Amino acid sequence: MSEPRIIKSYVCGAWHVPKEDSESVEIESPVTGEVVGRVSTCGINFEEVLAYGRNVGGAALRSMTIYERALMLKELSNYLKDKKDKLYQLSYLAGATQGDAWLDIDAGIAVFEIFADKAINELPNDIFFLDGDAEKLSKDGSFVGQHIMLPRQGVAVHINAFNFPCWGMMEKLAPTWIAGMPAVVKPARQTCYIAEELVSLMLKSKILPPGALQLISGEAGDLFNYLDNQDVVTVTGSASTAVKLRSHPRVLEKSVRFNAEADSLNAAVLGADIREDDKEFELFINEVIKELTVKCGQKCTAVRRILVPKPLLETLVNELVSRLQEIAVGDPKKCQVGPLASKEQVREVSERVERLKQYTEVLWQGEVFGKTGAYFPIVLLKAREDCPYEVHRTEAFGPVSTIIPYEKEEQAIHLCRLGEGSLVASLFTKSTEIARRFILGVGSYHGRILIVNEDCAEECTGHGTPLPQLTHGGPGRAGGGEELGGLRALYFYSQRTALQGSPSMLTAVCNSWIKGSKHKFCQLNPFKKYFEELEVGDSFVSRKRTITEADIVNFAGVSGDFFYAHTDDISAKNSIFKGRVAHGNFILSVVSGLLAEPAPGPLLVNYGLNKLRFAKPVYPGDTIYAVLTCARKSAKQSPALPLSGMVEWEVEVFNQHNELVASFTALTLIAKKESAKEVS
Repeated sequence: MSEPRIIKSYVCGAWHVPKEDSESVEIESPVTGEVVGRVSTCGINFEEVLAYGRNVGGAALRSMTIYERALMLKELSNYLKDKKDKLYQLSYLAGATQGDAWLDIDAGIAVFEIFADKAINELPNDIFFLDGDAEKLSKDGSFVGQHIMLPRQGVAVHINAFNFPCWGMMEKLAPTWIAGMPAVVKPARQTCYIAEELVSLMLKSKILPPGALQLISGEAGDLFNYLDNQDVVTVTGSASTAVKLRSHPRVLEKSVRFNAEADSLNAAVLGADIREDDKEFELFINEVIKELTVKCGQKCTAVRRILVPKPLLETLVNELVSRLQEIAVGDPKKCQVGPLASKEQVREVSERVERLKQYTEVLWQGEVFGKTGAYFPIVLLKAREDCPYEVHRTEAFGPVSTIIPYEKEEQAIHLCRLGEGSLVASLFTKSTEIARRFILGVGSYHGRILIVNEDCAEECTGHGTPLPQLTHGGPGRAGGGEELGGLRALYFYSQRTALQGSPSMLTAVCNSWIKGSKHKFCQLNPFKKYFEELEVGDSFVSRKRTITEADIVNFAGVSGDFFYAHTDDISAKNSIFKGRVAHGNFILSVVSGLLAEPAPGPLLVNYGLNKLRFAKPVYPGDTIYAVLTCARKSAKQSPALPLSGMVEWEVEVFNQHNELVASFTALTLIAKKESAKEVS
């Protein structure tokens, strides 16, 4: 057998290999028990690691716009899709079945892609992004406020767990990089060789700027001693580890932003309304089996407590045991369930199971097919009638779950709460009333709640699957943190700063029009300008048009909208309008005519309206006009129209008394000058 290789770190722009005589820790394959690598961080200067991240990686990322960072992430996800083979091979060494590896590798790559797409579509092409609308702070509107989200000028230190070496890294890196922060990743020792391969692939792509990503394989040494107030720390793992790191003196002294996602005693609840012949009963059985077996139960979101109405207890137990008898635990290439992550985990889970057995009855304890690795049998327990508190506080982080019967709906809610904070709970029910009461009863104790019925079953992603678009985390025992959640995740890596000043000043600083700013009125309709020629604040006053009774009658006939306020004089006079008024949609159509240029030009397409408000009715005889203002520009490229940019316009419509009658934001694609050159 060849000498186990040294698992390297990547710090300060180079791969670090510890000296041969340095102390190293052996890593065994949980499949074969053989040593697959040695790991050590001897010789790494952790103060320099953080300084390199801040000064090199941070500076490079902050010089890029959000759009450029998102494109970087998108390119990286596409690159990794073709480079997965080695990751799958190493995942097998770590005990993953093909399905387990997919959840770690492909799902991780998908996180990159989803975050990139959301940032490209929803965030500006700027260094920072706005948080909400501007706030009027003075009576005349000359003093306003605007919250912005700026990249923190530190390093994001990610302490990751052993069970998801790829997904666990990538779900944190995606928002970190889009927000503009560099990362130092410290994977768990048991699977750090998979993390090393993933980092190596990302570096080989040459897509990331220098310093954006560093890897610490092994102990973190005195890294925490050099954290500063602009740094952030995320921890995924046990609750005890999170408490220890959160209370580090440097974290407290420098008020280092800290996020923990800890393991929890998640519950799956079968609703009191379900009968054994309902589809939801079968769905519940399938979900429990999946949560016991996927990743050998080593998921922070796995079902640890199975809450079942007493009348269905015997049927449920018989069905689960029958299904479990068909499942083999052994070599992940040959069996449905692989080993735990290490022999150390086997010892820990064994101890927890023995503790649980003091308060439960063993319903099923399977066999394992493999004696040299870290294999552990599937264990199904049933809590005693008095359901001791210990059942709700002891987690065996493996293929172990406890059935807890309940009599009434209120009792099920109470039992869920005894977990003292969980990542997820799932409820299988047909009843909307039961679902609502359950959410109100346990929602504040959970980061996510899944409601399953026959309607969503076909496309439901399941109890234990965190999704990039939704938050992942939970209160109390679950760590009190929050990850993912779509673009909400960027807030952790950003500093919210409140700006105050004049509208014109903040418009210029934020590249976003704020009401009250000085207009840059021009004779030329801005729709005739190319993207590069437009400036935020460019404004145009349209010609005027008088609305007639004939207009209103004709629009009613064309649209089919004969609402009394537009067509019935007597009813309209007795309404809040005191007379017939023009259709709101007719006013929009008139405004379009007042602003549109009939000849071909830079305006390519109007793809939507936002924030439409009708402030005052328009009566026959009123004369209206529109003020068009360039509010925001974004040099993003549309796949269909690559030589264009996105422009948002503030449109205000006034009557002859200069009273606001309507307002909205128009979304357009405007051609770039290159497109005109191509045509010519």
